[in-house]
Amino acid sequence: MNAIEARGVFKSFKTTRAIHDLDFTVEKGTIAGLIGPDGAGKSTLLRLLIGLLRADKGTIHVAGFDVALQPFQVKEQIGYMPQHFSLYGDLSVAENMKFFADLYGVSAGRFADRKKELLGFSALGPFEDRLARNLSGGMQKKLALACNLFHTPEILLLDEPTTGVDPVSRLELWQLLLELNGQGVTILMTTPYMDEAARCRRVGFISEGRLLADDTPENLVLGMTDEIAELVAPLEPAMHALQGVAGLKGAHPFGDRIHIVLGPESPDLAAIRVRLEAAGVAVGSLRKIRPSFEDVFLALVEDQGKRPAAQPGAGA
Repeated sequence: MNAIEARGVFKSFKTTRAIHDLDFTVEKGTIAGLIGPDGAGKSTLLRLLIGLLRADKGTIHVAGFDVALQPFQVKEQIGYMPQHFSLYGDLSVAENMKFFADLYGVSAGRFADRKKELLGFSALGPFEDRLARNLSGGMQKKLALACNLFHTPEILLLDEPTTGVDPVSRLELWQLLLELNGQGVTILMTTPYMDEAARCRRVGFISEGRLLADDTPENLVLGMTDEIAELVAPLEPAMHALQGVAGLKGAHPFGDRIHIVLGPESPDLAAIRVRLEAAGVAVGSLRKIRPSFEDVFLALVEDQGKRPAAQPGAGA
């Protein structure tokens, strides 16, 4: 059974196509990730799923309800955490919790027990009286998550929940998400981090409003047809020299190394090494490696860039 199902969805803002003919599903009880560059349409899609935006065309069902026709039923089943700080900075942790509990219609009798559970769950008990604006970034994220759990939602929609927090807080947030998922909560999150996307059970790659691929992380890597070579060499002169090598499908810096995308018409590694050394590049090593998750995404985006651009009014 699908917790989220979008079919043939289009969304435009004036002449800008934000979502283009998108089909997307999230199976109930899973953790799904959406990854893509800034402006890809990730946040727009989440706002469509919760009913903050109305699709120009297509259908969206969340928890079995039609978002356009049954918005109140949808809101009872979901929790939504936007990317940017959405709490009240002048209210304490406890006061923010009370506000969201009232917003979700949690009874006074239920509130005390639920508040205690969520303070323990988020490890915010010692900070109950601290103003939200005085919390660290990671603690603010945990408070926002806790506030969205008062009504025990079936589905959590999280827009880059770990952006702007330190590595320890990222780990703590992931532990909370895994615990919630273990309790049966379906989670859909957007993330700019490839390592986080790889931890999801299913990942959708989105760019320019199009879903380029949607599968398990393992299948996405296994399905990449291009080969990847890893080059250790001075970055700037190596990247410059590679631009002149005919047949290469791409080259991207990865830290202090370069990943070279090899297609059917690419020269072999020996010929690439000769070309680099002839250009004065000191090659430390050049070898084929297993594609990374990021290699898959970059290849999909590059392939999309070779397709004809969609007309602004198409499908609206």
